[in-house]
Amino acid sequence: MAVQSWTALLKASTKTALIHDVRKWRSKSTLKGQGPWEIEVGEPVPSTVACLESDVIKENCSNPVFMRKDTKTSFLWRVRNLPYPKEVYNISVEPDQRCCIIRTNNKKYYKKFNVPDLDRSQLPLDSSALNFTHANNTLIVSYKKPKEILTLEHELLRELKKLKGTNEGDVDCKTQ
Repeated sequence: MAVQSWTALLKASTKTALIHDVRKWRSKSTLKGQGPWEIEVGEPVPSTVACLESDVIKENCSNPVFMRKDTKTSFLWRVRNLPYPKEVYNISVEPDQRCCIIRTNNKKYYKKFNVPDLDRSQLPLDSSALNFTHANNTLIVSYKKPKEILTLEHELLRELKKLKGTNEGDVDCKTQ
């Protein structure tokens, strides 16, 4: 039921397609203007202004970096710069909070994250669908997509193929 309402909402919304490795959403702000972009899948493009200035304070490059990259059959999260062995990590599901939690036994890393696709479709979290591995200082957490999400993505892919997409960064937007 919630899956159908989400599909209907997407079909009725205004869409712009840029073929890239990022999924991001933009919603109305409290003052009815455009809100900031929220990146759901992929890495944000680094700001070139910050790279050019040497006096800018920036975070340490050895800090853990959390990002989402999906495959066709599973949701995938990568946490780079985690040097601990696989036995240290504990990945669990909190169904009442509707989130997944990454913990380490040595209490050096803790991360709570939700699965927006399951939240939108109002599907329950299943701990048996959660799996993880660790290689090259990167923790990879995967969650197998339920059948409802796979059919929804198939329908949305058909809908998005109707849009005219571009590979370039300049998208024709109306100005005020």
